[in-house]
Amino acid sequence: MDDIVLDLGWPSYKEATVDRWKGKQHERVEDYIAEEVPISLIYNGIPHVVMLATPTNLEEFALGFSITEGIIKSPQELLSARVYNRSNGIEVQVKIPEERFQCMSDKGRNLTGRTGCGLCGASTLKQAIRKPGEVSGDLRITATDLENALIELHSYQKLNKITGAIHAAAWVIPGQGIIDIREDVGRHNALDKLIGFLLRTEKDLAKGFVVVTSRASFEMVQKTAWVGINLLAAISAPTGLAIRLAHETNLTLIGFARGDQHVVYTHPHRLTHNSDVL
Repeated sequence: MDDIVLDLGWPSYKEATVDRWKGKQHERVEDYIAEEVPISLIYNGIPHVVMLATPTNLEEFALGFSITEGIIKSPQELLSARVYNRSNGIEVQVKIPEERFQCMSDKGRNLTGRTGCGLCGASTLKQAIRKPGEVSGDLRITATDLENALIELHSYQKLNKITGAIHAAAWVIPGQGIIDIREDVGRHNALDKLIGFLLRTEKDLAKGFVVVTSRASFEMVQKTAWVGINLLAAISAPTGLAIRLAHETNLTLIGFARGDQHVVYTHPHRLTHNSDVL
């Protein structure tokens, strides 16, 4: 990927005057509001999907989305990503090999993805319920690794600190803590951005794990397993379909990860607790 135009021009948040009430107490204050911007992903000149997203890290978003949606097979197949600011949104012009583009004809086009949309771009059940291969690797983490990451997470969430409306996906290395984080109004967008970052920087995806500030829905497990990440921890609950997919793909799925509490739903061998070594 050698041709990138940075996504400058659209703000990720705006300032607004609001009326704030607490019981009978009222004050008029300045507040910061997260922006949702239509992001059009255009492959080889043909529109594919419009996502509502935070207008940051869009080249990474294009790469992560293209990989996790099965549009391309490797980061090298994303030949270029050009970001253009328009008056009504942002266009990301993506160039991929012609053979990959031809395979997109049965995936559906001209679709709109809402902020909470997890299976955007799929027009059939077969496309939506794509099963990744099994993840592999010898990842082992401790409960302390997970707890420390959850503590760190708040300080990394810069946009959410300002607006209170932003999800995050963080990459964590056992013993090192959070390496980097990506934020977005959409949980799946944040994960795609993080995956794009990890692939661009050639991180070893079997050596770390992902923490997300959302529920662990099916597509979050699907995207994580698709690139070979061994463990996904979410601060909220998983769905039944997500648990079944995690079990089938050998992915360790953790939910309700808050402070020193968490629930392990699948493949618990990757997580060691203090009680395990007593």
